[in-house]
Amino acid sequence: MNKRRCANVCLLAAALTGALGGCNYKAHHQQSANDYGSRTANDPKMSGVRAYSHVVTDPRAHDNRYFEYSSALSYRLSNVPGVSSAIVMLTDKNAYVGITTDQTATGIRSHGGLRTREQDNTGTTEGVYNVDTGSNSWDLTKIVTPYNSSFSHKDISDLSTEFRQTLANEVRKMAPNVNGVHISANMEYMNQLLGYAKASWDGQPLAPLTPGFNKLAKYIFAAGNDVPTPIPEPTARGVGRSGQSANARP
Repeated sequence: MNKRRCANVCLLAAALTGALGGCNYKAHHQQSANDYGSRTANDPKMSGVRAYSHVVTDPRAHDNRYFEYSSALSYRLSNVPGVSSAIVMLTDKNAYVGITTDQTATGIRSHGGLRTREQDNTGTTEGVYNVDTGSNSWDLTKIVTPYNSSFSHKDISDLSTEFRQTLANEVRKMAPNVNGVHISANMEYMNQLLGYAKASWDGQPLAPLTPGFNKLAKYIFAAGNDVPTPIPEPTARGVGRSGQSANARP
């Protein structure tokens, strides 16, 4: 084999190796549990029917008769790559998921989710909580804040479809009979869910709180006009211990 032919064969082999390597990398990228940003028709995370719910205009979809805190689902979702904390409520027909995110995964934000980050965590380098005021105070009644906190995302559409599909599939594995799986990383929504979770940890009856919970669900997931208000902080001794859990775990 002359030198020119040998060189051509080597170049062809290198090209084929690079192409195959690129295909393998792409497949690995799509299948990785730590990536939600491939946005291709072949992403296995998007196989099957859509598992999560879109915003609905009919508020009756959120007329729940009862709701309860699910410690099992909250714990399970808090271990999904990209999730920092999770609170899940189950009702007679729906699942309501509140999350905060971290940097353990990529592609969490949707293609159009290019908003400025809602959290300013630069205070960690200054040794303070709020870098704007220099304050060291942290609001222990909240699970997510604008400073030194895991990340929140204002709009439901700010979360990528792959991310929401992954979370919803995890919910449906453990709660296959739910009609809708409603997911948001909205800061106010997450903090109000924490209030309901604390009430559950405190052993309070949740039935009297159902109208307020439904108002929250309609405001976030059905563009409701009635602004929900947080429930009062429980005062039982056990709540303080539970409320310290950064992952809203039991």
